[in-house]
Amino acid sequence: MTLQDFFTEHPKAALGFSGGVDSSYLLYAARQAGADVRPYYIQTAFQPAFERADAARLAQQLGISLTVLPLDVLSNTEVAANPANRCYYCKRALFGTLAARAAADGYPLLLDGTNASDDAAGRPGMQALRELAVRSPLREAGLTKAEIRRLSREAGLFTWDKPAYACLATRIPAGTALDAETLARVEGAENALFALGYTDFRCRVFAGAARLQFPAGQLEKAAAARAGIRRALAPYFATVLLDLAERG
Repeated sequence: MTLQDFFTEHPKAALGFSGGVDSSYLLYAARQAGADVRPYYIQTAFQPAFERADAARLAQQLGISLTVLPLDVLSNTEVAANPANRCYYCKRALFGTLAARAAADGYPLLLDGTNASDDAAGRPGMQALRELAVRSPLREAGLTKAEIRRLSREAGLFTWDKPAYACLATRIPAGTALDAETLARVEGAENALFALGYTDFRCRVFAGAARLQFPAGQLEKAAAARAGIRRALAPYFATVLLDLAERG
């Protein structure tokens, strides 16, 4: 099945839109196929501000109206407890909210941006998507992450080389309860690192400290610039640790 085939068969749907590489290309492909796919961005404490800005920018580039749905995901006790399968409860909450609004808007079919490179094994969030009958056209069309980046570049989408970005909740160890204040501190610290020119890193919380993980090519730079990093992160964390293992 190609994406054109999918959208010929399903010409009207709601898309859980993150503004990332995959959902951005899916929205573009839907528009090219002439389908009525409406993007919904679900705003929670788990998404940094730049993600919403990217989603709005991409939708504007395509000339499509973006619907933003605020969701207090931390009011869900199963999510806030941060168990090992937190993603299951979170996806249930996110797409449950989307399903209700999309149905009211006349879009009963739900889509997401899962691609053929995403391994469903051991991923609780994927289980939630199956239970909610969410379709993943990129995966069904056999499109891998590398192919989606190539196609996005050819299409002129600015998201083509956007680094993969997991939600802020992944920075907190499983079993440690989630709260808005800690998530905001992580976002602030990561914004500070972006401003210093670092990319594709993670600022993880470890015993109340910030544990920084950098990819190959940036670790030595970060070690040499430790004093500057420490100053930049001081408003957010009293203790900053550098993980000497390269982020893969």
